[in-house]
Amino acid sequence: MSDITPRVFSGVQPTGNLHLGNYLGAIRKFVALQESHDCIYCVVDLHSITVQLVHDDLRGQTRSITAAFLAAGIDPKQHIVFNQSRVPGHAELAWVFNCVARIGWMNRMTQFKEKAGKDRENASLGLLAYPSLMAADILLYRATHVPVGDDQKQHLELTRDIAAKFNNDFSDKIAAAGVGQPIQMGDETVNGYFPITEPLIEGPATRVMSLKDGSKKMSKSDPSDLSRINLTDDADAISRKIRKARTDPDALPSEVDGLTGRPEADNLIGIYAALAERSKAEILAEFGGRQFSEFKPAMAELAVEKLAPVSGEMRRLLAAPDHIDAVLKDGGERAGAIAAATMNDVKDIIGLLRD
Repeated sequence: MSDITPRVFSGVQPTGNLHLGNYLGAIRKFVALQESHDCIYCVVDLHSITVQLVHDDLRGQTRSITAAFLAAGIDPKQHIVFNQSRVPGHAELAWVFNCVARIGWMNRMTQFKEKAGKDRENASLGLLAYPSLMAADILLYRATHVPVGDDQKQHLELTRDIAAKFNNDFSDKIAAAGVGQPIQMGDETVNGYFPITEPLIEGPATRVMSLKDGSKKMSKSDPSDLSRINLTDDADAISRKIRKARTDPDALPSEVDGLTGRPEADNLIGIYAALAERSKAEILAEFGGRQFSEFKPAMAELAVEKLAPVSGEMRRLLAAPDHIDAVLKDGGERAGAIAAATMNDVKDIIGLLRD
């Protein structure tokens, strides 16, 4: 019998510089999860080639994401940090799941429709099969929980569907291989192999918008660097971008309802609240009735206090990447050991010959 360890898995694509939105929406939560869960954090470099095959510096981008993990406080000794392509089991299990998943399931994925656009016939097969690889990322480690944002909920549902279909299709084989576990599937407990992974939602979502347009998400692809705070920005750059952030001419309201119809004000108050780990209502109780000329200096001071140590440590790590490479190598070896055990079980279940 193969035991299932309660475990969190999450991955980040190495596509350009991370920014404040990535930090507040994901990385800071990854750090907090270390206190309560066994965590595996992956730089998903194979996913990065599904939309853009050729990258100028994929290795450098992979190191940059890893540096952000480490600088933010993820402990690579107590937990696992690695890049996806180091562990062949990701691609190997993804192929099995390509045979489990149905084409209709893939065609319904909203993110594929958005990224493929009108020219779907010209999209890569990798982009269509992206959710199958994501399912493999999670289930290769038999992860029980995944922190998800709104844009990944549908993919996690597909992961659950793939696990359920595998468990059902191979139920007799799982039992014969002696690797079954009681798996809760809806109201029923069955003998299965893969867990039905649960979403992990840690508090209210932090949706960070552009500093130049409060109606658009903060994005690393925005042509204006003033639209975002990069995690590699120094204190001067952080302060300058907050000073130049777009606002309206009115004073800050005293209550949250007063932010309606004021996207830039709502965004800045939301960022301040997230950095301070307080509610918007508490921030407005302090700054309500005051002008942005008074609020922005306080926000800049707070942002520098919270982010400058992270950005400074990132720059230090990236200047001498040997430590990053050593972390990824060690993490890859430890992840690979877990993955190899899973793939041995999967091959036994399916009936594939192995050593």
